Amino acid sequence: MSGGKLFIVATPIGNLEDVTIRAIRILKEASLIAAEDTRHTKKLLDHYGIATPLTSYHEHNEREKAKHLVGRLMEGADIALVSDAGTPGISDPGYRLVKLAVENSIPVIAIPGPSAIISLVAISGLPTDRFTFMGFPPEKESQLKALFKEISAQAHTYIFYESPNRIKATLETMLEGLGDIQAVIGRELTKMHEEVLRGKVTEVIAALANRDIKGEITLVIRTEERAKGDFRPALEGLLASGAKLNDAVKAVAKDFNLPRAEVYREALAIKERIKEAAE
Repeated sequence: MSGGKLFIVATPIGNLEDVTIRAIRILKEASLIAAEDTRHTKKLLDHYGIATPLTSYHEHNEREKAKHLVGRLMEGADIALVSDAGTPGISDPGYRLVKLAVENSIPVIAIPGPSAIISLVAISGLPTDRFTFMGFPPEKESQLKALFKEISAQAHTYIFYESPNRIKATLETMLEGLGDIQAVIGRELTKMHEEVLRGKVTEVIAALANRDIKGEITLVIRTEERAKGDFRPALEGLLASGAKLNDAVKAVAKDFNLPRAEVYREALAIKERIKEAAE
């Protein structure tokens, strides 16, 4: 018996109309559908009258389940892999199954379709000639600060997923580490309560203030190239002339496209030197 094929099938990220004709056909013709959450996927299948058997394939069972599914593929079954929303394998289970299928010379075929990443990038209004998907940012503040420091040196577009419970804290840390850069948030994309927020990080933070944030969130940001030149003389001049520390930091950070945290640290050092010189 000849081996089967593994189909990586993109499914709607919200609106059930966002599924391709080809995806529906593949889901109907497959021997088995491996789904991240069978209850969630069954809603889609019922909507389109698809009776193909379902099996669970998620982050907690993917190591062992991948071996079982590859065994079915080698016996001749065609299997469609779907996630809860969008394209499988993108910050979702799927990598191990695809890798194991490739290692066993099983054809892996993409059935393209919805993606929250591409959807938001396309409408962001930010440069998209080059961009980098970063997945979910670290939860630990120290690791998050280190990440933002790493990506702060060049002009580039980055895309993140983030949870509604953490988005405000992430934006505050972003403001400290990357400055008041351009940001776009897509919440509940393609769904009834879809919302897109655009603006500087401070503007997005203000728009989310005093709100109970719910739903899936995708975030696009545009880091800025640092202005050339040493910012310290300008900062020292402002402080020496009597400017308030926060005002001086804000002005220099804006003029030199620098994170306020970096300028603030230097401002404290300059203030200390000015104090020592006066004693």
